[in-house]
Amino acid sequence: MQRFGVNQRSYKAIGVLALSAFALVAGATLADANSGTLTSPNGIAFSELKDYDRWQPVVVATTGAGIEAILGNPAMIEAYRKGIPENGKPFPDGAAILKIEAAKVQNRVHGRAIRTWAALRSVSLIEKDSSRFPDTSGWGYAQFLYDPATGAFKPYGSDKSFGKTVCYQCHRNAAARDFIFTNYPRR
Repeated sequence: MQRFGVNQRSYKAIGVLALSAFALVAGATLADANSGTLTSPNGIAFSELKDYDRWQPVVVATTGAGIEAILGNPAMIEAYRKGIPENGKPFPDGAAILKIEAAKVQNRVHGRAIRTWAALRSVSLIEKDSSRFPDTSGWGYAQFLYDPATGAFKPYGSDKSFGKTVCYQCHRNAAARDFIFTNYPRR
């Protein structure tokens, strides 16, 4: 298929480049954060995101006021490539997905109605470890909220039950997909 002289392969390449650029910008902000000692109430440490800058982009999504970059670690990407969860199989232990959420703003320089990254809001991690998180179908959840005034993250949740009472309750809607909402687009 050709549109405006650009074929489908070119559109895919442009999409991958856009995902990569977003992840790099977000990653630079995360690298400067107080990631060494920060831990969520259920015991997931920010340091478990090590090597996230090497994780591959899965997709960029938008919400009402935000932009989300979804990255997968090598185990997650390999599982997606094998057809999980569409093939009905579960993700393996060790698979992890990271969501970097930012506010979006109108790009005033660009002539079209482009919305772009404005300010980092939060970083969320979902990791599969069946022995560590048996009460949430093997998935552990952590969210770290970003405070632009201090340049620091703080863990979300008042106690260790937040992963089960907040995150898992929402992800149960995706139980048939092994609790992961995000699709892996064709590449």
